[in-house]
Amino acid sequence: MSNHTMKNLFFSSLRRKQTAVRILSLILFVTVILFVLYQGTKTSIVVNANGEQIELATHAQTVAELLASQDITVAEYDKVSPSLDTKIVSGMTITWEQAEEIFISVDGNQSNIWTTEKVVKNILEEANIEVAEHDEVSLGLDTEVGADNKIDIQKAFQLTLVDGLEERQVWSTSTTVANFLKQQGITLDEFDRVEKNMEDVITPNDKIAVVRVEKVTDVVEESIDFAVEKKNDSSILKGKEQVVTAGRKGTVERTYEVVKENGKIVTKALTSEKVIKEPTTKVVAVGTKVVTASVSRDNSSAPAGGKEFYVTATAYTAGCNGCTGITATGLNIKANPNMKVIAVDPNVIPLGSKVWVEGYGYAVAADTGGAIKGNKIDILVSSKSAAKSWGRKKVRIKVLN
Repeated sequence: MSNHTMKNLFFSSLRRKQTAVRILSLILFVTVILFVLYQGTKTSIVVNANGEQIELATHAQTVAELLASQDITVAEYDKVSPSLDTKIVSGMTITWEQAEEIFISVDGNQSNIWTTEKVVKNILEEANIEVAEHDEVSLGLDTEVGADNKIDIQKAFQLTLVDGLEERQVWSTSTTVANFLKQQGITLDEFDRVEKNMEDVITPNDKIAVVRVEKVTDVVEESIDFAVEKKNDSSILKGKEQVVTAGRKGTVERTYEVVKENGKIVTKALTSEKVIKEPTTKVVAVGTKVVTASVSRDNSSAPAGGKEFYVTATAYTAGCNGCTGITATGLNIKANPNMKVIAVDPNVIPLGSKVWVEGYGYAVAADTGGAIKGNKIDILVSSKSAAKSWGRKKVRIKVLN
């Protein structure tokens, strides 16, 4: 091959290469221009997806197209702002909040709700669940729901609490008696008791009664009754008694164990006793002396000796109004109307005394009368006419013994 031919081949190849380079350069230039033009026609926006903010440039025409281009699937309860069919404009901000399933339990009955709300009170409001003042919520109303997406609510109800003598209406949620008392700040002392099992679950309108039990030792001094001893005494008229020795009560110290429930004594048991002062026995002399009365045959002359003074004398019969026929000393004057008996004031003339009465003779002071007071006597006669004949007179009397 000649040098000329080789030179032509070399330059021909060189031209082809230069042409290819120029074509490639042109293609690259066009591509760059087109890219710049493409990028320059994109719209700049901001996407806030679940709190994460991203700046984008897009050719999407609507919000729906944009989210789809970012592989964001909008579910039924998700929130998108502005709406999906909104046209894209430069500088706009698109917010997408993904809804989560929240599980709500009310007194053990569970329900669920899909929501984009995070704060507990907003979630409950959206679920149309009202929370009253005394209800118990597992989370604070102003806090965000936890990672488990669960809210537990115990609805409060009223019941009666009786603490000793104090009764009041209180609110509580379903719990055991023991936990309820703890919630109410009720502490039990050693002997206190609750009239329900501590493990029982409380329910609406229950009545929880706490009985306050107190055990105390009570030491008291109490009296001991004295005994009465009776002795016969022939110097005292039969049917009469006379205290020889006055009785005096003794004193004993007794120790009791007292159990009180709500301040009221329910048991009182004697545990010990000690005599501090012995009682004094009362001694009573019982009269055995029998009084007899006889008719005096000598009524005129006054006997020698004895205590003499004047009295006002009236007369009565065994059958007078209000008379029983038995004297104060036990003589049956109804059966023996001729007995020589007078009624006296025992403070002036002792009963059983033998006397001499002017105009009446010897007699015995064996009776008393409601109107016979002081220096006054009533003589027994056998008939109303004799009593009327005697009348009322002042006479001399002698008390012989």
